[in-house]
Amino acid sequence: MTEQPSRTQVWYRPMRSRDRGEHHRVATPLELLFDLCFVVAVGQTAAALHHALAEGHAAHGVTSFAMVFFAIWWGWLNFSWFASAFDTDDVPYRLATFVQIAGGLTIAAGVAGAFEGDFRLIVAGYVLMRLAMVAQWLRAARSDPGCRPAAVRYAAGIVVVQSLWIARLWVPGTAGAVAFVVLVAAELAVPVWAESSGGTAWHPHHIAERYGLFTLIVLGETILSATNAIKEGTVEAGHLGALISLAVAALVLVFSMWWLYFDRPGHARLVRRPGMFTSMSWGYGHYFIFASAAAVGAGLEVAVAYDTGTLHLGGVAAALPTTVPVAVFLLSVWLLHIGPTNECRPIAIGFPVTAVLVVAASFTPAPIHVAAGLAAALVVLTVVATHGSPRPA
Repeated sequence: MTEQPSRTQVWYRPMRSRDRGEHHRVATPLELLFDLCFVVAVGQTAAALHHALAEGHAAHGVTSFAMVFFAIWWGWLNFSWFASAFDTDDVPYRLATFVQIAGGLTIAAGVAGAFEGDFRLIVAGYVLMRLAMVAQWLRAARSDPGCRPAAVRYAAGIVVVQSLWIARLWVPGTAGAVAFVVLVAAELAVPVWAESSGGTAWHPHHIAERYGLFTLIVLGETILSATNAIKEGTVEAGHLGALISLAVAALVLVFSMWWLYFDRPGHARLVRRPGMFTSMSWGYGHYFIFASAAAVGAGLEVAVAYDTGTLHLGGVAAALPTTVPVAVFLLSVWLLHIGPTNECRPIAIGFPVTAVLVVAASFTPAPIHVAAGLAAALVVLTVVATHGSPRPA
């Protein structure tokens, strides 16, 4: 007869490292809820970017988008890697995750203000998320002696950097922008410093699945943004044909982005080349994949406004908000999943060439359609070039 866990074990379990080779490790319902809540912030940020672009404030909009998206992405990344190594799914763990979700939703509420230069609500939500992570790391340090050095370093590093984020609120102008860059570098350095003391036992297949799921959700948000824009555009008479054509092109474009990202198993590189540099470059590099996928939705909204005549921008200026993020997405997937030295030369060369051509499509009469055609052609190239080749395990 199987021994049943005690009531204490049900609500509290010691937080020890999980098995890095654990079989059938998949995302939990709590992780999926976490992603869905965070995509609310992604959607708010993309909507704010669209408004800035439509008003002709491209530089300010892109800068604000990059800054806010960092807060969303970094909070999501730290939760995901910690959960991969220490998820206990007990009551204290769930409550700490709830606090992080509350922080993410606070960030979503502060997006509009951040695009106007007021980052107080963003910082409040961000610090709330990060301090909840401190509690998690201290719990891991107490329960798992083997990971204690790394866990203590994580907790200490996070506390120091959060105090500096709060202090930055009183740093004005250019000095504040410089401080932002310095603090981002400090945030990125904390895991490198902590992992150098011994590392944590994150699960490569689980991490790859988590990144893939968030990519899916962001692409879904992009489709939703484009659909809402097209729906609003149909109110204007005389644009139905153009909007239907644009909707088809947008769908082909997003579908191609999905295909190219998931064509190769995400964990392949993590397993094939284990080590801190690989895990950090792969994990950090996804900032550009997530951000560019979200920005495509804003770009497609700009394209809809242009086709309906409600946007006071030229054709090239209206196309670049879509083509540039698509090009960034292709280059990022190429670097993280394919590799410049990939043995399949047509694919290794095809990604960067297509990225350049997609940006060049901005100068054509139908830029979104041409970009969609180029992305679809890259999908065809990928399928043909790898036909008969075994997929990486």
